[in-house]
Amino acid sequence: MAEKDKYLIFLGCLIPYRVAAYEISTRRILQKLDVELVEMPEFNCCGLPMDPVDHKMMLIMAARNLAVAEQQCSDILTLCSGCSGTLRKVNKAVKENKKLWRSINTNLNKAGLKVEGSIEVKHLVQVLIEDLGLERIKDSIVNPLTTLKVAEHSGCHILRPKESAGFDDPEDPKMLKSLIEITGAKCLDYMNESECCGAPSSGINDKIALQLTKDKLNHIKSVGAQALITICPFCHMMYDTNQGRIEKMFRENYGIPILHYPQLLGLAMGFSPVDLAFGDLRVDASNIYACTSELR
Repeated sequence: MAEKDKYLIFLGCLIPYRVAAYEISTRRILQKLDVELVEMPEFNCCGLPMDPVDHKMMLIMAARNLAVAEQQCSDILTLCSGCSGTLRKVNKAVKENKKLWRSINTNLNKAGLKVEGSIEVKHLVQVLIEDLGLERIKDSIVNPLTTLKVAEHSGCHILRPKESAGFDDPEDPKMLKSLIEITGAKCLDYMNESECCGAPSSGINDKIALQLTKDKLNHIKSVGAQALITICPFCHMMYDTNQGRIEKMFRENYGIPILHYPQLLGLAMGFSPVDLAFGDLRVDASNIYACTSELR
């Protein structure tokens, strides 16, 4: 029997508490793809929120997670683009900058830890495409979503900065589109696809943040997308959690369901909306799974 693909799953701070549907649907699809997820109970925050306040602290926090993963001799699979970008960036720095590596380990040694740079950090999208491959995913699909037309939002952190991300094109991303199309759904192009969702401005200037989200929703609506597909919890919250708020503030009407990519893939794999935690979405998505159920 072939050995299973195996990863330590790094959930980060946000997903378990505010975007649980992302985790639930991911576990469903990866189980069907015969991927083993190992819990990482000793993890701490990736460090990203600390970076503007204390860069050194961010480095140590990220490196501690890497050191814990190295003890398990296992690569890390992340769902959050911010966590992915931060851990990947620090992992690259540890491997390439010996002075920084020694400085970080001076601090980690106090907790009995040491980081060597011996593992990799991959976002779910990378694992699906680079490690598992589109053919393997295609073989798992039993309910092609051929009647669906959707749009995608890759977000900023997963692909930027390009030097540390090392995959896809941040100005013209293709990976998420190819994953969407493997489900049978049509992925529509729209204006300013690579623009930010607005999340980084939240808490600083909510009006600007929501205006950016509104502009994106307008572009998505204009092409007739039935749903928007995301791979970042923060982006998802901007479009899903805040959509009703934006409609009231700007007197707009969208009603655009925002799906985590594993929810879309899960439908194509034959999972039910309950299995995929569709009930956790703020914007009603019943029209999406109603039309896909007609295909069975």
